[in-house]
This record gives sequence, C-alpha cells and structure tokens, in this order.
Amino acid sequence: MRSPALKNAPLNSATAPRVRFAPAPTGSLHVGGARTALFNYLFARRNGGALVLRVEDTDIARSASESELVIQDDLRWLGIRWDEGPDVGGPHAPYRQSDRTDRYALAAAQLIETDHAYPCYCTLEELEAERAAAEKSGVAPRYSGKCRGLTREQRAQREAEGRRPALRFIMPQREVFVEDLVRGSVHFPAGSIGDFVIVKSDHGPTYNFAAVVDDGDMEITHVIRGDEHLPNTPRQVALYEALSRPLPLFAHVSMILAPDHQKLSKRHGATAIAEYRALGFVPEALVNYLALLGWSPGDDTELFTLDDLAAAFSLERVQKSPAVFDQPKLRWFNAHYIRAKPLVERAELFADWAARDERVRGAPELDDAKWRELLAAAISDHVEALGQVAAEVAALLSDRVELEDAVKDALADDAARALATGLAEAAAGVRDRGALAEYVSKEGLAKFGVKYGLKGRALYRPIRVAVTGTDHGIELPLLLTLLGPKRVASRIRSALAQL
Repeated sequence: MRSPALKNAPLNSATAPRVRFAPAPTGSLHVGGARTALFNYLFARRNGGALVLRVEDTDIARSASESELVIQDDLRWLGIRWDEGPDVGGPHAPYRQSDRTDRYALAAAQLIETDHAYPCYCTLEELEAERAAAEKSGVAPRYSGKCRGLTREQRAQREAEGRRPALRFIMPQREVFVEDLVRGSVHFPAGSIGDFVIVKSDHGPTYNFAAVVDDGDMEITHVIRGDEHLPNTPRQVALYEALSRPLPLFAHVSMILAPDHQKLSKRHGATAIAEYRALGFVPEALVNYLALLGWSPGDDTELFTLDDLAAAFSLERVQKSPAVFDQPKLRWFNAHYIRAKPLVERAELFADWAARDERVRGAPELDDAKWRELLAAAISDHVEALGQVAAEVAALLSDRVELEDAVKDALADDAARALATGLAEAAAGVRDRGALAEYVSKEGLAKFGVKYGLKGRALYRPIRVAVTGTDHGIELPLLLTLLGPKRVASRIRSALAQL
C-alpha cells in the first residue's frame, strides 16, 4: 500500500492575499528579480492584498546593507511600493532575516522535539566522498542519512572530536504533489530527496528553512517566484507539514532568457535595473516591458501604465514557457514613453541628462527654457534612451563640422556653394535666434532658393550638408534655429574650407 503523498492544506483562499518579495542583498536588482517583484505587486493590488518586502541576508559573507538600499531604491523608482518591510515596519516584524535568528532557533527546537530533525556530524570530506561514490554508481547524489541513527554516546564522541554539527531535516520518503498556479500539477517522486540541512554548523539557517519559517510567521498566502526555485518546493512543503503550518499556494514563473535562449547574463548587455537607469531608460517603459515578459493580457494590447497592469493582471495568464528578453523591443517602449511626456517635462529631462556630460555641462543654451523646448521637439524622434541626449546636444553645440566624403558632392557646383556662402553671410549679420527665423523658416529658405535658382532637394541638401556634414537629421528650420546665427555661419565656413 502506498504511503499518502505530502499535499498539505492551503491557507483559506477567502483571506486577502499576502505575497512577498524576498531579495538577497548581495548585489543589484536584476531584471528577473524586478519582474518577480512586479508580479507580486500586481497580484496584491489586483486582489486587495498586501506585499511584504523581506530581506534574506543570511549569507553574511555576501550580504551588504548598501545592496539592500540600492534594491529598495530601484523598486521605488519602478513604482513598486510594499505594505510591510524593514523600512516601513509592520505587524510581522522584523523583516530582515539577520534579525530573526530567535525565530529559527525556536522552529529548529520544535523539529528536534518532534523527531523531524537530527544533528549531523559529517565532514565536508565525508559528504564529498558520498557524492563521488553516487556519481560513480550512476545514481543521483543524496545524503545517506548515516547520522540519523547515532546514539547519544556516539554524538558526544563526535563533539569531543571538535565536530560542530549541522541540523538535518528528515525528509519523508513519500511523493509530493504541488498544485502550482502557473505550471499546474507538479509531482516529485518518493525517494528523490534525502535528508537536508536546515541549520548549518555555524548555527545559520539555510534558505529553505528560513523561507518556510518566515513565510509562515508573515502569513504569506501566495509564493510567486522564479521557476529556479521549483526544486526547493518539495523540501518546503515537507517543512510546512512538520511545523504544522498552513501551506501557501505556489506560482513559479518562467525564467527570462537572452535572444540566444541562454540564461540572461552580462554578455547579452545590461541585466540590472540600475544599469538601465544609468542608460536613460524611464520606469514606465521598464515596468510595461517586464510585465509582458511571461504574462499576456489576452489581446494585442501592449501599452500599460502601472495602474492598468494592476487592474488587468492575473496569474492565469502567466505563461509556462520562458520569456525572451528583446532589447530592441524594450528600446521601442522607452522611446514611446519619452515622446509621450509633455514637451516641457521632456525638455527638462533632456537638459538634465545633457548636463551630466562634461562635454556640454555649463553650456548657456541649457539654461534657456525656449532653447530646451526647441531641443526636445527637434531630437525626440532620434532618442531611444535619455543617455543619448548628451551626444545629440554636443553635436549641436559644436562650431565645426566634419564633411563626410559621401556628401561632398552636395556642395560641388557653384550655385550650391553660393547658396551656402550667402546663408553664412546672412546669419553672421543677425543678432539672435529670433531674428534668424527670417532666413531659416521654410519661407525664408524658399526666398534664398529663388535668389540662387534652387528649390526642393537642390536647395535643402547643400544647406544641411554645410551645417551638419551629413545629409540627414533634424528638420532643417528647427535645426538652424537651434544652432543659432553665429554657429550657422561658423559651421558653413568650416564646411566650405574642407572642399
């Protein structure tokens, strides 16, 4: 007769959901973690629940308070707010694992008292020998359980030898079934997992043990996390049962892959939210794009505000298959959200980002509100990320141009050179940008064309080449106004000197 499978009763589904995002403060917030945090946030908001931020800092050697603050700052920048956490408190504090050691000690004592755990004195060398022997025999490595039956005297002998025991949990040798809200019914066969460590020899809790104690204490109803944690689930289910705690519902979301379908890494480009912030991506674009990595609204809608997402999100539409991170698509979203900002706001953003670059920092044009708005109107269609703005501004503020060989033919004939020379002379005699409009508006340029017998492309191309060195870019009247009279004259003379 088969032993009953482990399938603990879940928490009352009528309870307002409580979810958690639990990063380890060992580095920056990566896009995968940001998406997990976003899904938890959206689920909580959609269902009138609460989001808990918990800091899993039991890895003392790698954890840093600076990383904790960076992660929190990135979450806030994305618009993700939590209801309980180390910075805002809450009824289930503390929310930092390093402050919860007494809770783990109590839970460990409970497991020892109920014969669900035992001290293990095996050395690293002994464990490695077991692993190597299993691999040599072609079986999956698992702990033999040899310390489970030690007598009190044998334990005392090992401690007299100076061995510091870890605490192992007795894994029930039964099937484990999990009804995952994304993946469906997941089956873990009996005997696939051996007794595992829950408290290390330095008294620190392991991930699986601490997560179960914390989730139980904090009354977490739904564990929404990446599917790399799926193998941890049977261990955690067994721990919930041994500690007599209600089982949360699990939802394992697919991982994010690079375009080559490998794990997303540095070699594929930026992977951290801080990197995208530094490149000039806006939070609206990242939130919108991350939400669509593994979740579908059920139609062709692509553009969502954070509030829109909270109203539409459901775990039923989270996909099982891995999502592919598409940089060009993210840049498309970013360009859209930049252009969607009101002109005045866009102008301030562009000026702020330009001023971060020493090439243009302190340029008087950046203090001119009208010039800033002209700039925003002129270059918005050429900017996918705010980090590109400084290069655009630096190019505009240069008094010289470098003619590309491929466009020198635009100034090859006498009429084109005469046109350029005439515009330079007219601009040199003008005091400011306002007066320059008489010459560089569409009507003004047309009058120049009449004077030199040129129109259409034959009129506009020589002027553009003379002031930019290339034959494409910003709308010409707007470009000439941005450059200003002195710079227009200087550039044309520079270009003509290169012929």
